[in-house]
Amino acid sequence: MNDSTAPCDPEGGKLVPRINMNNCGGKEDCIPACPYDVLEMRTISNEDRTSLNVKGKLKTFFNSQKAYVVAPDLCHACGICVQVCPEKAIKLIRNEK
Repeated sequence: MNDSTAPCDPEGGKLVPRINMNNCGGKEDCIPACPYDVLEMRTISNEDRTSLNVKGKLKTFFNSQKAYVVAPDLCHACGICVQVCPEKAIKLIRNEK
């Protein structure tokens, strides 16, 4: 976990980040901003690549790195990732576990 503190849900896992792969430009601002290490950058999967629209394909042509949610149950819904994403590619949604 990162050292930053945020006014977050003490339990965690109720809300999780959803990444819009069409908007994600792989700028990585969200990764160090998350105090709970919920996200990571990696090369877009073939499955996700096939679901991209024209805008997403163009962004991915220049940078195949995308943010992925790797630990949704660790999310405490602080919203920092949403705030720092320059592409507005992240939103918090209810966790449907």
